[in-house]
Amino acid sequence: MNLIKAFPFVSICIPSYNRPEKLSELLKSIDFRNFEDIEIVICEDDSPKRKEIRNIVEEYKSGSKYKIIYIDNEKNLGYDKNLKELIKKSSGKWIVFMGDDDQFVSGALDKLFDFLKNHEDLGYVLRSHKKIDANGKIENFRYYGKTKFFNSGKDTFIDLFRKSVFISGFTIRRDLVLSYLIDDFDGTALFQIYLLGEVVLKYKSAYFDEVLTQEVLLTNYRDKELLYLADKKIYVPRPCNVENSLRFLSGYSKLMEFFDKKYNLNVTALIKKDMSKYFYPSLSIHRDKGLKVFFNYVAQVNKLGFNISIYYYIYIALLVIFGKNICDNGIRVLKNIIGKTPHL
Repeated sequence: MNLIKAFPFVSICIPSYNRPEKLSELLKSIDFRNFEDIEIVICEDDSPKRKEIRNIVEEYKSGSKYKIIYIDNEKNLGYDKNLKELIKKSSGKWIVFMGDDDQFVSGALDKLFDFLKNHEDLGYVLRSHKKIDANGKIENFRYYGKTKFFNSGKDTFIDLFRKSVFISGFTIRRDLVLSYLIDDFDGTALFQIYLLGEVVLKYKSAYFDEVLTQEVLLTNYRDKELLYLADKKIYVPRPCNVENSLRFLSGYSKLMEFFDKKYNLNVTALIKKDMSKYFYPSLSIHRDKGLKVFFNYVAQVNKLGFNISIYYYIYIALLVIFGKNICDNGIRVLKNIIGKTPHL
């Protein structure tokens, strides 16, 4: 008898582009015990390795107990439109987005399922995750000391904005976002943050203190960044450069200003200040490109208005003096000692 439900409780939504081997690792990491309550939805975004990706999915599907929906996009939609396509094609009460080069931590999906079942009044759930570098060193991204609940409103939006950029494990109620599949943020690679804002301003949310996902880096260079295709005005996964990083930051400003105007919130300055205090990763990624490139990036970031905390300037000084590797290790050790991201 087929126990797969027509309307599952959780839809794992995966935007796929050109990484068949990584996608295979992700699919193998899905270990959900209540297989009848889950569906896996994959939208392949017209990449050069589409055939390989399709073969990976078909092979996995043949031996899987999960309901799997695979879509070949007719043309390249780009990051934001592909997320919207996944929402449209899914049917679960909850959506859990996953980058196609990340993995679930063993046993964590079951814990998330139990948490969602016990708190069905929530609209959004922030998760913890970890990064494992090429040397096996682990950096944890744990935002609070324990599970925490938030009332709806402006303060929650400000608090969760920066913490919710990472797509893998982004967990949100599907029924609450169906009316917000707008095109205003196509090309920003921040559509999920727009959904976050619309939901947490109106519904309760939570931080679930369980490491749900992990990114395993084959090298110590982050290859997860998104490349902006100027001729198509879309983002696709590619190595990062200064120009695309700055365009990404400009998207933040566009998003904040949208909410200020729509809801008269005046959050732009407050969110920029919060982001400025935790700007180290954005600075670090460009340090190894030489001081000239690094200082050019800093100058442009200053023009965008993210240079409004003392921590921002401390990060710059440390990166200039000690370099990226020493500073990255120091940050990782500090976070592991404290047990969570420091509250600045």
